[in-house]
Amino acid sequence: QVQLVESGGGTVQPGGSLRLSCVVSGRGRTFSNDAVAWFRQAPGREREFVAAIGTIGNRAIYADSVKGRFTISRNNNANTAYLQMSSLKIEDTATYFCAVRDTWFTPDSNDYKDWGQGTQVTVSS
Repeated sequence: QVQLVESGGGTVQPGGSLRLSCVVSGRGRTFSNDAVAWFRQAPGREREFVAAIGTIGNRAIYADSVKGRFTISRNNNANTAYLQMSSLKIEDTATYFCAVRDTWFTPDSNDYKDWGQGTQVTVSS
């Protein structure tokens, strides 16, 4: 069984930055074989794709709404993925979730079966 633990959320003013972390662990799990994605969900809205990264970190995709502001990365030695968020906007307020799958990354949340519990990001003046 795999466990994912997100951290790094908080409250920040518009224009500010945050870095989210996602630590992945589990018996027999090889993190370097997993694609990692970040999704977010705001109250009353469906979960939406934010970013995803391939197994060795050389390829990534982003939602248009965050492109140029967010950067996804990973450290396979630390079993950790990151989401660096800059120029945050009020509309970025949501609970952010990381998810993994042991194959190629996709932006479809239905393709991921292993999820963390989420970390709250609030952007407010």
